[in-house]
Formats: sequence, structure tokens, C-alpha cells
Amino acid sequence: QVQLVESGGDLVQPGGSLRLSCTASGFTLSIHYMTWFRQAPGKGPEWVSDIGPQSISIRYADSVKGRFTISRDNTGMTAYLQMNSLKPDDTAIYYCSDNTYWGQGTQVTVSS
Repeated sequence: QVQLVESGGDLVQPGGSLRLSCTASGFTLSIHYMTWFRQAPGKGPEWVSDIGPQSISIRYADSVKGRFTISRDNTGMTAYLQMNSLKPDDTAIYYCSDNTYWGQGTQVTVSS
């Protein structure tokens, strides 16, 4: 059974940092692209970033470029999203996906 479990979301002040984790089980993480999406209240899903199987291909949405860093540990079956210089507009539920399966999401709230 494939499972993706996100964690690390929290309430943080503007300018703060968080590190999200996405732990996978039930499939071979090392052969899959991993993607982070987010959905803000009242808005549709937004693609944030993705990373290729060997971390060679990495892409970011313009809205997070320079502030977020995606990475992965294939041995540890985990993908990460380091988020720095957080803004209120980053408030959303963050989901990870291998483009077939999705996690349940983790809430990130940026507010003073």
C-alpha cells in the first residue's frame, strides 16, 4: 500500500522558516519524481516545486524561487521542502505527490 505522509507544518511569523518532510512507503521512491503542491484557502492547487529521481532536475514556481529548496533522501524514503523568508501568501496546505499518489497534507500558516 502506497503512503505519503507530510509533516512539519506549523504557525510561523513572516520571515520565518519551516522544513516540510514527505515520507513515503509502499513504493520505490528513488525512481519517481516528487512534487510539492499547495492549496491556499479559497484557491485551487498550486504547483510549488519538483525534483527528479537523482536530484538532477529541480524546478520551482516563480513565487517561491530563491526562498524554497527541495531535496530528497532516497535511502530514507523522504522528500523535503525547506522554506525560508516565509510570507503570509505562503499560507496553505502543502501536499507531496509522486504524481499518482498524494499525502494528506500539512498546514503552513504564516502570520504575525
